[in-house]
Amino acid sequence: MTPDGIYYTGFADEAAKGIDGQIAATTALGWSNIEARAIDGVNLTDISDLQFDLVAQKLSDAGVTVNCFGSAISNWAKDVLDPADTSFEETDRAITRMQTLGAKLIRIMSYKVYEDREPGDQDKAARFETLRRIVDRFLDAGLQPVHENCMNFGGMGWEYTQELLDNVPGLKLVYDTGNPVFLADRAQPRPYPRQNPWEFYSHVRDHIAYIHIKDCVYRSDDDVTYTFPGEGDADVKRILADLLGRGYQGGISIEPHMAVVFHDAAQSSDEQVRFNNYVEYGRRLESLVASL
Repeated sequence: MTPDGIYYTGFADEAAKGIDGQIAATTALGWSNIEARAIDGVNLTDISDLQFDLVAQKLSDAGVTVNCFGSAISNWAKDVLDPADTSFEETDRAITRMQTLGAKLIRIMSYKVYEDREPGDQDKAARFETLRRIVDRFLDAGLQPVHENCMNFGGMGWEYTQELLDNVPGLKLVYDTGNPVFLADRAQPRPYPRQNPWEFYSHVRDHIAYIHIKDCVYRSDDDVTYTFPGEGDADVKRILADLLGRGYQGGISIEPHMAVVFHDAAQSSDEQVRFNNYVEYGRRLESLVASL
C-alpha cells in the first residue's frame, strides 16, 4: 500500500529510449507518473515541437502524467560564465512545455564545478544571480524548481547547498540519495573524502520537496557499483524512514543507473534488460517503503 500523499515515479528513459517503452514500463509498475528527461536521447525541453506534440498525445492517451521535468538547465556540463541568455531561453521553453503537460516540478542544477579552482573560488556571485533569474521565471509561472545535489556547485557538500538556498529565494531541493556516496566533500581538506549521505540529508531535509532514489557502493572514482535500493551505502532506508516519519508528501522517483548510466555514453545494455531492471527496481522500492 502506498502511504497517503506519496506517489511513485522515475526517470523512465532508463527503462527505454522511446516514449512508448517509457510508458510501458510505467504502466507495468501500475504507476501513472514519469519524471521525463530524455526522449530518444534528447532532453524533453529540446526535442522538436512536432516530436513533443506526439509525446504529449501518447502520454495523454495512456493516462500517464509528467510530474517533473528532469531538465538539463544549469547542469554539470554547463558553465555559468557562458552567455546567460542560453539558460533563459531553455527555461522559457521548459515553462511552455510544462504548462502543456501539467507538470509542476522541474529539476535544475547550479552549473559545473571548476575543478582547477578551490571550492571557495567558483564565481558564486554569477551563479546566484543567474539562478535567481531562472528561479523567478519558474515561480512567476506557478512552477517549482528543485535543485539536485549532483556534480554541480550545490553538490560539493551540504554547506554549498545551504549557501545556494540562502542566496536563491524560492528554490527548493530534490535530494538524490546516491550522489553523496561518490561525490567529494569539498568542505573538507584535501584529499577530499566522499560525502556522507545521511549527514547531507539531515542538514537539508527541511528544504526537500522531492526525492530521487539511487543507491551505490563507491570503491574509487573508476569503480562505482549501482545497486537496488537499500543494498548500497546511500542510507536509503534510513533516509526514507525519516522523511516519511516527518510527514513528507510528494513523489519518490527512481533513478536506478544499474542497467544504463544516463550521462555515460560508454554504458549501454539490451533494451529488455533495461526495461526489466527498471520495473524490478520500482517493485523493490515499493517493498522497501512498505517495510517502513
